[in-house]
Amino acid sequence: MTGVLIFQGVTGSADGPADADAKQEPVTAKAYAQELLTSQDGGTASLGRHEAKPFSMLGMTWTDPGAHITGKVEVRTRDTKTGQWSQWLRLDGNSGQGENGAARGGTEPAWVGPSDAVEARVNAGGQTSAGLPRGLRLDMVDPGPGGASVMKPAAFAVEESGEPTPSAADSAGPEPDVTAEPETSSSQEPPVQPPVSEQPAEPTTPPTESSLSPTASMTESASPTATAPTAPSSSSPRPPITSRAGWGADESISPEAPGYLPGGKIKAVVVHHTAESNTYTCEQAPAVVRGIYAYHVKQLGWKDVGYNFLVDKCGTIYEGRKGGVDQPVQGAHAYGYNAETTGISVLGTYTDAAPSQAAMTSVARIAAWKLGQYGVNPAGTTTLTAGDAGTNYFRKSWTKGAQLSFPVIHGHRDGYNTQCPGNAFYSQLPTIRTWAAGPISGLSVKSVTGAGLSGTKYYTKADITVNWSATTPTALIKQNELLIDGKPVATTAGTATSAKAKLAIGTHTVAVRATHLSGRTSTSSAATVIAETTTPSFTAKPALALRTGTVNTTAVPMTLSWKAADSAALKEVRLTAPVAKTYGPTTASASHTAPSGTARTWSMAAYDYAGNTASASVTATPVILQETAAIKYGTWTTKSSSSYLGGKSYSSSSKNASLTWTFTGRSAAWVVSRASTSGQAYIYVDGTKVATIDLKSSTIKYRDALWTKTWSSSTKHTVKIVVVGTTGRPAITTDGLVYIK
Repeated sequence: MTGVLIFQGVTGSADGPADADAKQEPVTAKAYAQELLTSQDGGTASLGRHEAKPFSMLGMTWTDPGAHITGKVEVRTRDTKTGQWSQWLRLDGNSGQGENGAARGGTEPAWVGPSDAVEARVNAGGQTSAGLPRGLRLDMVDPGPGGASVMKPAAFAVEESGEPTPSAADSAGPEPDVTAEPETSSSQEPPVQPPVSEQPAEPTTPPTESSLSPTASMTESASPTATAPTAPSSSSPRPPITSRAGWGADESISPEAPGYLPGGKIKAVVVHHTAESNTYTCEQAPAVVRGIYAYHVKQLGWKDVGYNFLVDKCGTIYEGRKGGVDQPVQGAHAYGYNAETTGISVLGTYTDAAPSQAAMTSVARIAAWKLGQYGVNPAGTTTLTAGDAGTNYFRKSWTKGAQLSFPVIHGHRDGYNTQCPGNAFYSQLPTIRTWAAGPISGLSVKSVTGAGLSGTKYYTKADITVNWSATTPTALIKQNELLIDGKPVATTAGTATSAKAKLAIGTHTVAVRATHLSGRTSTSSAATVIAETTTPSFTAKPALALRTGTVNTTAVPMTLSWKAADSAALKEVRLTAPVAKTYGPTTASASHTAPSGTARTWSMAAYDYAGNTASASVTATPVILQETAAIKYGTWTTKSSSSYLGGKSYSSSSKNASLTWTFTGRSAAWVVSRASTSGQAYIYVDGTKVATIDLKSSTIKYRDALWTKTWSSSTKHTVKIVVVGTTGRPAITTDGLVYIK
């Protein structure tokens, strides 16, 4: 990884992304430096708690760009707003030689958010007799205030100290921060030594972000050309890109002309992350980019920012190294392979968690566009020539000039001994290759609005809306086509996920064809949709019958029955009045109650899956005939209680005593009171004995509809009950008769 960036606990406001075509003035960036005190044996160095001018980014640098720190570099900062000190933050040891001729060596820059004090400690770890590199200092960068949309004219300026500005030969960085003099041994806090348990791992462990970076003596064999070639068109469209002016780049600090790939062709894309915390906000991302730029150029002496493109976690793309986003600009991001690649870095660390989908989508879009300029398949492999000898993260080594095979889109770790772009991000590279190359993945019809689904088939009258989805982000889809019976009937933008159609009567196949930005197409599996307008039917009209149960004047128990059918697929039957209920297609009856003496219409509607409907209804009135309305024979005694219908009932123990009711209706129910001493009765209907009913019950029951009878039509009937005179329990108590007219 070149120019790795660390983020820590970002707080406060910073800069927001500008429109891709916005033209903004450069933003003032300031830098300060403070030397560290090194121990006599050269094994440790420290900076006590040091008051500083405002900064948001820092890094540790040293005089020799070819030197390395093999131990531990840690810093902590004080939050400008809260005054709280952060936890110790470990800086990655070496930024690598991102540029031939770099003026200083250094760690990766760390974004710490608005801060006004710092403390540092360095320990060589005893891994080398050479100790720490000379000229250790802490470089602090203030990338400038305000968002990209409110940028003010400014230029990069070293904080004035009253001393002459050093020449490039003297120093590649800013003047030391003179707001606080270097502390003497009597006032400075002693160096803080890390505990033994925190000593760096043995060299055989996996490398850190920038371990084993090349020395200053190493140079890539292929030099960039100063002549910009004609930018070729691409098979994929250019994504929105925030220009250098848009994020506030001060071009005066990097006046050197850009260089272009010697072969004039991009053969691969190298994917990076900028390491550590992801707590920055998307509004702060332009300030982070400016900080990386200032650190690379002013503190390390590079000619420009190392990456060709940077992407924040909200998916905003930033132009990196200057020279034209449509040109094959040679960056400084993949040592040994810069001459044939372009570099894309996502702000943040992705060791344990992958970048957001928005960020990965933008990486795929840039890769597709840049590779599409040169006819390179993002999902393919390519052969690159090693500009120098090296070893990658997987311990594969090569010699200078070796021809090595790489995935066209690959991680920094594939060509350098670094963890970049983090394990979680690296595992997502196959997805990014697929997204960039096409065709569309995971395309499927999810539902059909305006149609009902029964089993695997949809049913509609005619008008439908087809809804679909894909695992490939919509930003990578050029267009979608709705196919009916294999023919396109509607075309939508790539961001759309639905389309409307009108179907003719009959059975149809419905599918979606999506076109990737590259032009490759995918077609979903087809759904079957049947258009039909035949209404359901009630093969048996709704009907009401009395049922057993407790009778009240306000709630007479009844059964509503019906039968419905459909030529295609019946969905449901709904009762709409006097109450609302919905029943499944196979249900044919339901229990209800209704008040006595009141006519009610029971309305029903049958629905099929296409939305066709049929209606039917029945009107009925439950009527309670008191026992006093019957013709009596034999001895009957009147009993009074609020538990009886109307407050009264008849009781008899006389054998052959009888009551006879006459009515016109289609359903009847005999209502009785029951107890453990209750006897039996014969029931005659229209002069014919039809049942012997035993009223005995282990619990006392009142107003119990114990026997019912229903006819196919409403006619005149008589119901007669006769006391059997059961031995030991001859008495029966009747509470009347209910019928439906």
